[in-house]
Amino acid sequence: MDNRFATAFVIACVLSLISTIYMAASIGTDFWYEYRSPIQENSSDSNKIAWEDFLGDEADEKTYNDVLFRYNGSLGLWRRCITIPKNTHWYAPPERTESFDVVTKCMSFTLNEQFMEKYVDPGNHNSGIDLLRTCLCTLGSVSCYVAGIELLHQKVELPKDVSGEFGWSFCLACVSAPLQFMAAALFIWAAHTNRKEYTLMKAYRVA
Repeated sequence: MDNRFATAFVIACVLSLISTIYMAASIGTDFWYEYRSPIQENSSDSNKIAWEDFLGDEADEKTYNDVLFRYNGSLGLWRRCITIPKNTHWYAPPERTESFDVVTKCMSFTLNEQFMEKYVDPGNHNSGIDLLRTCLCTLGSVSCYVAGIELLHQKVELPKDVSGEFGWSFCLACVSAPLQFMAAALFIWAAHTNRKEYTLMKAYRVA
């Protein structure tokens, strides 16, 4: 066996393994996109209603995105999460403390939600279906995910005190993709080289 073939094969296997680990980690975590906003420290009735709507089974796109904006939300392929006070006092807002404890609450997307129709005016079912955003479901590729986020923010603008950025789960997926291409290229080159040498060796033996 040619040393070049063996080296390329080993490197391709290592790259493929690393890529698989990165992709598995990114798909299984909830930090594809993250929103940063001032923490809502009190547990007022309006906050309680917002949390209940977010964790409900019938929350539409506009409803859960508004809550993601307000409560340091994170968005993954399978779940949406928000950060809320750990100790909720419904009778009165809690007093301000130096160490403000928070907890993350997540809600999984149902299969129907993964492919649900997106509307021109999010939350308004009478505004017509936005075909472009509907086709770019969250089960799509990394590039489709980016396009989906950008198109959403064109429809629903972020509040002034809220910022958004792609999270580390998304970064892992971005790193995984080129590693897969590199591994595939090395596998193809190694196979081509090995086949070529086998053909030459066979021709030599026949001669």
